[in-house]
Amino acid sequence: MRGMLHRREFLLGSMGAGLVALGGDCIAAPATEPIRTALEQTVGARNKVAGTVAVVIDESGTSRIAYGSSGVPNVALDVHTVFEIGSITKVMTALMLVDMAARGEVAVDDPVGKYLPPSVTLHERGRPITLLDLATYSSGLPKLPGNLPPNWWVNPNPFADYSVDKLYDFVSGYVPKYEPGTHFDYSSLGFGLLGIALARRAGKSYEELLIERVCDPLGLTHTRITLSADMQKHLAQAHDLNLKPTPLWDFLPALQGAGAARAGVNDVTAFLKACMGLVHAPLSGSLARLLETRRPTNLAGTHAGLGWFISSDGKEEIAWKSGLTGGFNTFIGFSTRRRCGALVLSNFVWQPLDVGTTAMGMKFISPGFDPGDLTSLYL
Repeated sequence: MRGMLHRREFLLGSMGAGLVALGGDCIAAPATEPIRTALEQTVGARNKVAGTVAVVIDESGTSRIAYGSSGVPNVALDVHTVFEIGSITKVMTALMLVDMAARGEVAVDDPVGKYLPPSVTLHERGRPITLLDLATYSSGLPKLPGNLPPNWWVNPNPFADYSVDKLYDFVSGYVPKYEPGTHFDYSSLGFGLLGIALARRAGKSYEELLIERVCDPLGLTHTRITLSADMQKHLAQAHDLNLKPTPLWDFLPALQGAGAARAGVNDVTAFLKACMGLVHAPLSGSLARLLETRRPTNLAGTHAGLGWFISSDGKEEIAWKSGLTGGFNTFIGFSTRRRCGALVLSNFVWQPLDVGTTAMGMKFISPGFDPGDLTSLYL
């Protein structure tokens, strides 16, 4: 998972501006032409090898618009296209936690060490790190483990060899800088550890637990870590910063809870509808509880829920999450007050690595809403 550039650039500004011009309400299902125009402007010359799918949802319907290419001959860029969704996986990991707590299998304030091998020693600062601390980006753990290989970020597949034992070695030797629950630090390491703990408690692999507790109840047949044959048929080609084809990121179980999921457009749409409460889902109560706990972040007007970030300007409130891998950029978000939402899936990395997709997504569902500098919350 790549490092962050501290910039206030919104590369998708032209797209956001086009969406802002649509007015203050959610975009009605038939109003697709302005979105298509914005996609054309934003994808630009990349359309020969890469593209973007945008989806807007409200109570009146769903609009899906695609522009560009999947990068694979004879594979359409459409509702079936499969993308890496990166850190949107974190919302699903948090949902697994809430579901297991609802079943009495864990408590959110359980120390994470309760579900790790006895050989793993987590150093305490003030109190133990809890499952809730991990899910709200307030564990005191760093963004990524410090024992990744040197220059890991230039590796096109940087986590393929990072094992659970390596993660255990790092956390056993790491002394948190802050007491849990008192300080925001975006931590993919924390969500990797959360995924490990939940899987160990359930006696299953992380992917088995994801399918059982999230995918099956929500009907997400094309959301997996291991691609099914049908998902492989619809998989978009990933592209790096230089628009060169790049491999999918492989995750060993150590960091799967942080960003390993791949999903089709239809599945991400169904997941967003369930999060918005537009469809009745077996997990409706657990999905709602993801937003109930809120802890401050270092961005004014933005709190961390469980997995989600929640940004407010006093008039509007947006629950959102972005994702970034070596060859994909993604955004999912919705207004908690107006029952409308959007998702954006691209099979290339915006240049430079910043908050372009997030900025566009925020404007997508809340015209006029200024998300500010979200770089510290990206990926």
